[in-house]
Amino acid sequence: MEEKTVFYRDTWAEIDLDALYSNISQIREHLPRNTNIFAAVKANAYGHGVIQTAKTVLAAGVHGLAVAFLDEALTIREAGITAPILVLGATRAADAGVAAVHNISLTVFQIDWIKEAEKVVPLGHALRVHIKCDTGMGRIGVTKEDDLREIDVLLRQSNRFIWDGIFTHFATADQLDEAYYNKQLSRFKYFLNCLKMHPPYIHAANSAAALCHSDSLFNTARIGIAMYGLTPSDEIKDLLPFTRKEVFSLHTKIVHVKKLQAGEKVGYGADYTASEDEWIATIPIGYADGWIRKLRGFKVIADGEMVPIVGKICMDQTMLKLPKKMPIGTQVTLIGKQKNHFNSVDDVAKKLETINYEITCTITNRVPRVYKRQGIV
Repeated sequence: MEEKTVFYRDTWAEIDLDALYSNISQIREHLPRNTNIFAAVKANAYGHGVIQTAKTVLAAGVHGLAVAFLDEALTIREAGITAPILVLGATRAADAGVAAVHNISLTVFQIDWIKEAEKVVPLGHALRVHIKCDTGMGRIGVTKEDDLREIDVLLRQSNRFIWDGIFTHFATADQLDEAYYNKQLSRFKYFLNCLKMHPPYIHAANSAAALCHSDSLFNTARIGIAMYGLTPSDEIKDLLPFTRKEVFSLHTKIVHVKKLQAGEKVGYGADYTASEDEWIATIPIGYADGWIRKLRGFKVIADGEMVPIVGKICMDQTMLKLPKKMPIGTQVTLIGKQKNHFNSVDDVAKKLETINYEITCTITNRVPRVYKRQGIV
């Protein structure tokens, strides 16, 4: 079944909710039964669509959701989703009351922030918080045990807070060399030992750590990239203990075809020249959609054949060199499977010399998302 989406341009991303459900279900089965899973749905669920993704993974058995900012959490609450939500990034102390009213957990790591936030949490409400420990990532988090102890005391003494969790984030869990990972894990365990009591949620493991390092599971894991059918890194691609299926694919259609004579030019700068008589197709996608100019030369799939992008990619349009004339309306797959060919998200990332996370996040909201499912959610 395909969720009906109305749009007026022949470019769209397909989100396979069955694949998403299968991926998270397999991860759920791999982890110990008492492990709480917080599914990372920040950045519009890595470009997949936050509400549909959230509903699917909750149906598949995850405990809660993790986002980057309070705005993202509020969007989820506005959709009627009542599951636990943790904001992983920094939030202004002045906005703590908003989070408390909507039962959204915030990340804390500064003593002064806690003192300021306490003043704005309304009577009758309490703000749920998770303490972030910086064990070597170098972003946000408590770095000194004395600060951790003081935050512990402030949270336990105030009726404006509910201390829900404590966590850290690994910098190298997706690498085969485990030295730095072990250093961070040891530091986090030291922080835990500094506390007289522990909160309900203790979490350190992201996708890579949860699937490849059982020693950092504690009682909660944050799963992101793996549930979308993608691997945290090429290094551990063959180590993941479940069969992944990519959730995201990207498609368009040919809107124009013309035959160029040898010597004729294509695109801005006129820097592509037909070396012989060539069929050139135009597709309605460009860098404003996240299909950026560095993808020139990348091969996409048209009518089951691999065809190269030629000329400079435009803001809204891209040109392809066809092996033969193809009719207007021919479907072109930029990411995903068509007949016997498959362009993975990793293939695009390799062409752009970046990581798969960036690819799905980069495809802008101007590209409509079409959700495919078989009634599982």
